[in-house]
Amino acid sequence: MDNDNIIDVIYSKLGSMTATDHKVAQAVLAAPQAAVNYTISELANKAQVSEASISRFCKNLDLTGFHQLKIQLAKVADDESTYYDEINIDNVQQALTNIKSNKIAEISNTLAGFATPVVKKILHLLDHARIVQLAAEGNTYPVVADAIYRFNQIGILAIGDESWSTAIGQTLNLTPADVLLVISNSGESKALLKQVDVAHQRGMQVIAITNRKDSPIALKADHHLRTSVRQHVLNSDYYFSRVAAMTATETLFLLLIAEDRQRLSGIQRHENIISTGKI
Repeated sequence: MDNDNIIDVIYSKLGSMTATDHKVAQAVLAAPQAAVNYTISELANKAQVSEASISRFCKNLDLTGFHQLKIQLAKVADDESTYYDEINIDNVQQALTNIKSNKIAEISNTLAGFATPVVKKILHLLDHARIVQLAAEGNTYPVVADAIYRFNQIGILAIGDESWSTAIGQTLNLTPADVLLVISNSGESKALLKQVDVAHQRGMQVIAITNRKDSPIALKADHHLRTSVRQHVLNSDYYFSRVAAMTATETLFLLLIAEDRQRLSGIQRHENIISTGKI
C-alpha cells in the first residue's frame, strides 16, 4: 500500500467493490475513528457481514489483514479533512459548508499524493514533447478541453478531440517525440485503453491521471498521478472527481509556468489577441 491514505483508497475503490465489500467500506467510512478500536467481530456486526468477509475486504485493499487495516486507519482517522460530509438540503448553509469541505478534501488529498520524482518526470515529458495529446471520455472531457487551452497558452502544442474515433486518428499520426495524457476517473475505459495501446505502438510515452493506481489504464501508463475522490452523491463519480482531475492538470500547468516564467508572456500574447472580441 506504500504511504497511501487508506480513506482515499477505500473511496477510490467504492465503484468497483462487491456488495459485501461495499457494506464493510460504508461501515468504516461512517466512523473511521471508531473503527480503529473495533474488533473484527464488531466491524462485522456493524457491516452486517461475516468475519471472513472482513478478511476478504482487507485482502482486496492489498492489506495483510484486519490488523493492518486498523494501523492504516489510525494514521489518518484524526484527520477529518479525509472524510466525506453528507449534504442535506434541509439546511442549505450547512450543505454549502459540507460541499466546501468535500471539495477541499479532494484537492488537498490529490496534491498530497503526488510524488516529487513522478511529477518531475511528467513535467520533463510535457516540456520536451513535440505534441501533447490529451484524451478522456464523457463528463471528464471538459477537463481535457481546459488543459488543451491552458497548455497551448504557454507554448506547449496540445491537441485532443471529444470524438474517440477522431482522437485515435490523431494518435495514429503521432511519433515517439509526442506524449499522450489520458484522464479517466475509473481508469477502466476500453476505448482509452485501446488508445494507450496505439500510443505505445507509436513509441509514445503515456501519462495517466486516474482515481486508482491499480486501474488498468494506470498500470499500462508509463507515468501515473492518482486523484482523490469522494463518491457518496448518487453513487456517482461525476460531482467530485472532475474537481480532482482539474486540480491535477492545473497543477501541472502552474508548475510548468514556475519552471519557466517566460511562459507568462505567451499567456499575455494570447489574451491580448482574444481580448479584441470583448466589449
